[in-house]
Amino acid sequence: MGIKRGGSNLGVHRYRGNGGSKFPVLTLVMVLILAPMVFFIGRGIYSTDSIDENESSISSKQDVDWRTKLALQHVKSLFSKDVIEVIKANTDDMGPLSLDSFRKSNFSTSWKFGGQENVSDLESDSAEVVETKKQENPNDKQENSLDDDHSQYVDTPTNLARRQLRDKRREQRAANLLKHDDDVILKLENEAIERSKSVDSAVLGKYSIWRKEADNENVDTTVRLMRDQIIMARVYLSIANMKNKSDMVQELQARIKESQRALGDATTDNDLSRSAPEKIKAMGQLLSKARDQFYDCKLVTGKLRAMLQSADEQVRSLKKQSTFLSQLAAKTIPNGIHCLSMRLTIEYYLLPPEKRKFPKSENLVNPSLYHYALFSDNVLAASVVVNSTIMNAKEPEKHVFHLVSDKLNFGAMNMWFLLNPPGNATIHVENVDEFKWLNSSYCPVLRQLESAAMKEFYFKADHHTSLSAGSSNLKYRNPKYLSMLNHLRFYLPQVYPKLNKILFLDDDIVVQKDLTGLWKVDLKGKVNGAVETCGESFHRFDKYLNFSNPHIARNFDPNACGWAYGMNVFDLKQWKKWDITGIYHKWQNLNEDRVLWKLGTLPPGLMTFYGLTHPLDKSWHVLGLGYNPSIDKIDIENAAVVHYNGNMKPWLELAMTRYRSYWVKYIKFDHPYIRGCKINE
Repeated sequence: MGIKRGGSNLGVHRYRGNGGSKFPVLTLVMVLILAPMVFFIGRGIYSTDSIDENESSISSKQDVDWRTKLALQHVKSLFSKDVIEVIKANTDDMGPLSLDSFRKSNFSTSWKFGGQENVSDLESDSAEVVETKKQENPNDKQENSLDDDHSQYVDTPTNLARRQLRDKRREQRAANLLKHDDDVILKLENEAIERSKSVDSAVLGKYSIWRKEADNENVDTTVRLMRDQIIMARVYLSIANMKNKSDMVQELQARIKESQRALGDATTDNDLSRSAPEKIKAMGQLLSKARDQFYDCKLVTGKLRAMLQSADEQVRSLKKQSTFLSQLAAKTIPNGIHCLSMRLTIEYYLLPPEKRKFPKSENLVNPSLYHYALFSDNVLAASVVVNSTIMNAKEPEKHVFHLVSDKLNFGAMNMWFLLNPPGNATIHVENVDEFKWLNSSYCPVLRQLESAAMKEFYFKADHHTSLSAGSSNLKYRNPKYLSMLNHLRFYLPQVYPKLNKILFLDDDIVVQKDLTGLWKVDLKGKVNGAVETCGESFHRFDKYLNFSNPHIARNFDPNACGWAYGMNVFDLKQWKKWDITGIYHKWQNLNEDRVLWKLGTLPPGLMTFYGLTHPLDKSWHVLGLGYNPSIDKIDIENAAVVHYNGNMKPWLELAMTRYRSYWVKYIKFDHPYIRGCKINE
């Protein structure tokens, strides 16, 4: 272009010169000076423009300098023709290639990770450039031909190949990202597994592969090796018996006995005898010999499966025995508490009658005070309930405790609180056997306990049959269900006719805060104030009642929420209004054959107070300290009352040590009777 423009200018000057200018000499001088300048300038412009337009035109020009030729030779040796065409197509519309263009991120779209929209933008931009060039240079044939070539490039096979290459790159990148995500997830899972191994999730002695001793694979490997050898020896022994290989049978039996003697009761490598390595070596040699003779994958697998099934049956049997023994242990009274009760009973009956009375008897019928009902035959447990309540009360002198015990423990209960009065509080102890109105003609439970069927249920002589037949409901075979102390809670207005409101407490609870706020709770016309115990599907009515019975199905909702006995506020005025005791008698009479529920007082309580129970805030009463090892410590410490419901009572050796401290801190271990009966922390 530069040459043409230069040439045209030269022609104009010559034409003017030939036209008879008045200054010929001046014109000639101007031509001689300007012509070389225009020539060289046009030559430079032409060279630059031709390099920018395309590589093929550069190689065909004879006026390109030697540096450009040398560069083009190197480019041809590095790139194929197709690659050069792609580079050309991507740089035609981008102007001169320079370092500044790279700094401005003016890259080819093949260098960018993008979608199809980048291609569309590139094509539209290219079309706009072509159209602009056409408008600016309508008479320029060379530029028109270049623009036509560029517009044709948009749909060329080279462009399609480039798009396919870009698509492959995008797919490859997506695959790499997915693989990276999978690797990250796998890494997170492995880290979670490693963290879980540090958690001791064994509950109540149950086996768990995540126990701490399983963290290190090298712990007690010798013991495990000997056990594995004994198992495999028993497998080969069975196969040898089946194939009548008497010699191998004798060898295997001998080695099994030797290994068992060497193993003994060892649970760690340090417990093994010195002969263990020799026994392991000898057993290994014999197992190798047996494997060469008898090994059959299908046969060995079958024997191992049979052994596993047999071991599973043994585990179930032992589990049943463990359940029975734990229930038996829960029914017993420790020697220390029995000793305490006997010594206190003797001391009580040695007292003259005038010294057996408690002070402040006038408070027993004062409805303006805070009254508690506590029914227990355990002296030590009752003392903890009273002590913990008084120690955390803001006004102890306003608290009145009504204790009821049985004939056997009546003297011990009186003597303990005569020796250890609860501060300024009032206390009174009664004997349930002296309630003459509580007889079999009035109380359905007493009448049912006298029946032959109930005696058969409780007093079977064949212990083995009892274990096998009644293992599913062993928890119901507890002597407390024979005691009227357990059923006396349904007769509170009869026991305390002059009171309007009373707080019922079980003897396996500990009070940690002042409870006077419970008397201010508005029960909204309900009879019972209690903490609900149901979760997603736990402790609802269908857990306690037989909904296959039409009486139950018609009157109750199986998803109704259960609540807890142990700390209950009872409005005795509303009790009398709704005749709660009469409702209880009705359902108890219908359950004579135990078809509505099993034994216990919670199921009939749920039925009797159905629709008449007001839920209390859960912070008033936290349950489960007698069976649940995973209660949050914060919940326990913030609770007004903690309840050791379950078999693991705090006064038993079965108690969970992590919860026992809340109970023992209210026992006076320096008391002479406590020391004398060897009751220790």
